[in-house]
Parts: sequence; C-alpha cells; structure tokens
Amino acid sequence: MSIPVAVLDIGTTKTVALIAEAAGDEIRVLGVGLAPSEGMRKGVVVDVRLAAQSIALAVEQAERMANMSIEGAYVGIAGAHIASINSRGVAPIPHGRAVTQDVVQRAMDAAQAIAVPDNREVVHAIARGYSLDGQDGVRDPIGMMGYRLEVEAHIVTGAVASIQNLYKAVETAGVRVIELVLEPIAAGEAVLTLAERDLGVALVDIGGGTTDIAIFIDGSVWHTVVLPIGGMHLTNDLAVGLRAPFAAAEEIKMKYGTVTVDDARPEEIIELAAFGDEEMRVASRREVAEILQARAEEMFGMVLTEIKRSGYDGLLPAGVVLCGGASQLVGIKALAREIIGLPTRVGSPQKMDGLIERVSSPAYATSVGLAHWGVRQADVQTLQLTETAARAKRRSEEGVFAPLLNAGDWLRRALLPEHGEN
Repeated sequence: MSIPVAVLDIGTTKTVALIAEAAGDEIRVLGVGLAPSEGMRKGVVVDVRLAAQSIALAVEQAERMANMSIEGAYVGIAGAHIASINSRGVAPIPHGRAVTQDVVQRAMDAAQAIAVPDNREVVHAIARGYSLDGQDGVRDPIGMMGYRLEVEAHIVTGAVASIQNLYKAVETAGVRVIELVLEPIAAGEAVLTLAERDLGVALVDIGGGTTDIAIFIDGSVWHTVVLPIGGMHLTNDLAVGLRAPFAAAEEIKMKYGTVTVDDARPEEIIELAAFGDEEMRVASRREVAEILQARAEEMFGMVLTEIKRSGYDGLLPAGVVLCGGASQLVGIKALAREIIGLPTRVGSPQKMDGLIERVSSPAYATSVGLAHWGVRQADVQTLQLTETAARAKRRSEEGVFAPLLNAGDWLRRALLPEHGEN
C-alpha cells in the first residue's frame, strides 16, 4: 500500500497544499488546498507570519478534502537568490568490485566539496551523469564493475536567510519540512516527457513573481536559474498603463489579455474600474495587448539570454515547454517561439488520477511535480528501509545459528578421524 505524501507550492500569488499517493506510474490526487499568498515577494518570504497564515489555510483545505492530517511536506523553493553550478567528483572503487550506493555517495560528496560562502547553502546535488573507468554516458552505475567512478553533478545553492525564513513560515503553520525542491525541477516532473528530457529541452515556468528555467539534457537537469520577472509584472504594467487598481488590471489580463497586438482589434472596448471619483473607464483591447506584449517580449528576451549564457542553446532539439499561470495568456506560445527561436509548447500536468480537474492547468505544474517528486522519494526510502531490514534479518539469523554451526564443526572433528589417521 502506498504512503500518501504532502507538498507545498508557496508562490508569490498563490499557495497550494496537495496530498497524493502513488498509483502505478501515476499519482492519485487525494486533496488540494488553495489560498492567496500573503507575505511573499518574487518567490521569497518577506513576512513569516502572513506567509504562515496562507500556508495554514491551504493545508486545512487539503486535509479536509483528503480526510487526513499533514505533518510533513515536500516544499518548493524559488527566488532570485537561487544559483547553480556544475561540478565533478571522483571516488575509487575498492579492489575493482561492483559499484555500491556508498561509492556513488562518496563521489557525490566529492562533487559537493566546493567553496560555498557562509551566507549560502546547498539545496540540491543532482547527478547529471557518470563515468566509469573513463567510459562516459553511464546513467546508473550501481552494480557495474570498475576501479574509478566519476560523477558530473548539478549543484543548486540558495541564500541561508531566505531558506531559513521559508522553513520558519512552514513550521509556524504546523508543518515539518521533509525536503526543499527547486520549483523548475519539480515542474519538469509534471509536464515534460521522457523523450524531451533525453533530447534536450528548456522548461520555462512563468509564475507570479519569478520565471524559473531548467534545462534538461540526457535525462537529467544541466542548468537552472530563477529570473525576477513574472505574471505580476504584466499585471502591474497594466495597472500603471491603464491607471487602474491592481485587482482590476489582473481581471483584465485574465479575461482579455493577449501578448500579440495582431490578435486584438482596436474597436474592441473594455470597461474597467478606475481610481478617484471616476467609477469606470474604457480602454481598447489593442491598448491592453500593446502593454502586455512589451513586457512579455522583455521576459522572453531574458529567457533567451539565459539559455545562451548556459552554453546549451544548441543542444535543445525538443525546444521550450512553458508552464505556470501566465503561460495561459493568448499568443504567448507564438511569441516565445518567435523570440527564442525554438519549438514551443504549453505543458499541462500529466500522469495523474483522482481529483485531476482541480490541478490540470499549467498553473499547477509545480504543485503536481512536487507530488511526483515526493512519491518517488517516499518509494526510494521505503525500498531502502526494506533492504536494510532484510540485511538485518540475515545478520540476526546468522548470529542465531552461528553457535549451532560451530558446535556441528566441533562434533564432526571429534567423531571423524583426521585424514591420514589409522
């Protein structure tokens, strides 16, 4: 029987709590909670008390729906403080024996032996690939024979203060943090196909306060970055350009927004709330499109710059997969394809069962991806516990029967003459 896991996706605009369990190769969604995010700015906690209140509200809803309590959760992390580097580590294999998990861990530990400033800490250390006695392209070295294992690892670090504030907000809400998971890596679990991850693909998660990028090649993550721009910046531009309250601008963006001017006719008129004595004012849909297109072009220009900076821009035949709330804007796929110059699609969460209608949109890619991550980690831990228990049982049985075996040897020596005796 699978063990349910809980996850928390604490974004700039919304906080999602999700409870799920394994269902074959899929996950079964058991409960979902959603609350407006307070105390968050550009993916980072700026008010622990307010953020904790949002978390507690989302958790309460998910618990009620799933009819179970959340004690610990896998928690997404993002923010411009996130940085990454690729590193290599080497571990010898004693006597040329088979590679064990201990050897792999020693190689990963060596890869993490990098100079990390006191104000930063490692969030992830993920193997990109292995080399065994100089043979590259090894994906899973466990059980293979050799003398020297080398690992290429992707190391993700974050600011200590930001990480501690995230921990504090979650724990204040009464939930224990099981593990922090970088949000674009989590989103990739939900929306990318195995073929895309193998060929080479850039995942672009456009959230409320940040745009998260993860580049996957040969089945693993090679580059990650978080850009301090997201859907809220488009809304803010509308609020300023139309001289409208933020809430009214957000409604206009969701109902009538398009990031391509050619999709909007100037004769299409929109009524919107206004500041001051003027209760309502009007704007053309083309005016809205011009404002949104300008900011979206800037955003995808930043994405293109980052992809080129990574050095992997020529290794992405599967192109770009967009997700996140702002990826649902009309025309955004075409604009991304035009600016980035790669095949582009919008990805929705896959491999789900249960309450899928609640989390099926691209806006929930990170939430569902966190659930996939958590379920897999829970399965790995269960397997490790099972193997440990089996080894302990064997040792115990050997310990119990050892005196009998020794006694049998003594009796055999006493009753049977040694070879050569008459």
